[in-house]
Amino acid sequence: MEQRPTLSRPGLALALVSAIGMVLAGVGFHIALIILAIWLGTLWLSAPRPPQPDRSGGDGAFTRASVGDLIEHSATPMLLTQGSRVTTANLSARRLLGSHLVDQDARVAFRHPEAIALLARDAAGSAIIRGLERRRDIWSMNRQPIGDGFAVIELVNRTSEADISRAHTDFVANASHELRTPLASIIGYVETLLDTPGSLDEETSDKFLGTIAREARRLQHLVEDLMSLSRVEAEKHDQPEEEIGFASLVERAARDAAGSERAHRLEMHCNSPVLIAGDSQQLEQLVRNLVDNALKYGDDDKMVSVAVDMSDKGEATLTVEDRGEGIAAEHLPHLTRRFYRTDPGRSRASGGTGLGLAIVKHIVERHRGRLDIDSVQGEGTTVTVRIPCKAPSQAAVRDIAKLS
Repeated sequence: MEQRPTLSRPGLALALVSAIGMVLAGVGFHIALIILAIWLGTLWLSAPRPPQPDRSGGDGAFTRASVGDLIEHSATPMLLTQGSRVTTANLSARRLLGSHLVDQDARVAFRHPEAIALLARDAAGSAIIRGLERRRDIWSMNRQPIGDGFAVIELVNRTSEADISRAHTDFVANASHELRTPLASIIGYVETLLDTPGSLDEETSDKFLGTIAREARRLQHLVEDLMSLSRVEAEKHDQPEEEIGFASLVERAARDAAGSERAHRLEMHCNSPVLIAGDSQQLEQLVRNLVDNALKYGDDDKMVSVAVDMSDKGEATLTVEDRGEGIAAEHLPHLTRRFYRTDPGRSRASGGTGLGLAIVKHIVERHRGRLDIDSVQGEGTTVTVRIPCKAPSQAAVRDIAKLS
């Protein structure tokens, strides 16, 4: 609020005494009042006014303090510059670029051609900076002048957006390739049969039809897995609440995955009365995928072990172990990526789509669990899934005991 000037008390008293004296001396009252008003106006205009705060900041102190307080706790890194010098940096910016940033030349702090070009312009603008914190980082740098040579700089991390876009692009490219291969095979054999009606012997025709049927089933499995993955990803933020006896579910799903022809290779240890909150359909799919992989890639003459237990941390633990060739260490971090295969030829020959472990990973994440894969070449692979347990009621314990 603007402060008013202060009238001098002696001057005010002299004006009043003079006005009274003129009235007593016979001067008309209205004339004396006019003279008094003029005198008071003169005193008002000439009265000293208190100094106003320098809102321009002089050297920028007022602006720095107010903007600094405003941006300090923002989650977005923000800086205040005067010319090319950084005068203020909020907490996020100091964590990103270092506390030595303040009073440093901004061009030295960023050391990026696009950033330097933006800082050189005395106008609003933006630039894309790469490798600001880590080599593959992508940041958007926005500059907004606020007067008196000052400007606010905002840094927005665009890395996750770029990663998502790249993942979508890779997924579409990989899915297109996976779909195109069986389709090309089916179309080729069908065209051959259509172009040579009756000219092929029965054995060759049966061979062609068998290939068409096999590729069609492969295409069907791929589409089913793509749809399953899409559903799991869409629901991954919805924590399931269905009360499930985990051991009985695992045993049932494992035997379904093995079927009658591979059931003799299963070694089951699922007697622990473990209760979890989960989605039974998705958990059955998780078990089927893990058991199917173990039976496919394990040694045909050796057993696959499936066990359910309770960990010391109160987690339901599922372990699926095969005794096969094992997986090289460099492949382990990539196994849950979509369409990743350690041996593409063997995987396709066995009917694999490359999506099984990606689906498993998303199901585990939805159930707030953990997935670990350990492998030793020449000995086999062990997959462990840990899911938080649900405190069982007495009735549930009795039901689980009956099932077990």
